Amino acid sequence: MLPLLSSTPDVFHAVGATDLLTLAVETTPTENAPDTGGLADFLRGFFGPLFLVIVSIVAVFFLFTREITRFAQFIILAIFIGIVFYVPGIIEVIAVALARAMGVSTE
Repeated sequence: MLPLLSSTPDVFHAVGATDLLTLAVETTPTENAPDTGGLADFLRGFFGPLFLVIVSIVAVFFLFTREITRFAQFIILAIFIGIVFYVPGIIEVIAVALARAMGVSTE
């Protein structure tokens, strides 16, 4: 037997578990888990203005250099990225719509 796995049966018997799944379920510390409820709002509030400043600087650069085609391409890309970034839940809505379009049950 491998030295790393030699204590596995002892752990099972000490906890009273019969398989690895019950051991994982019983020993998961949920009360010490970090609270990430406001993480998305914090990141959106932090990176949102930074995103807008970068988009504005690049758009003004394209306008001053008279590269209208690149300006239009950049603005369209920035709009799509902004929608994904600022609209919460859009990724899930798009994923469910694509799954339904392919005939996959989303229940």
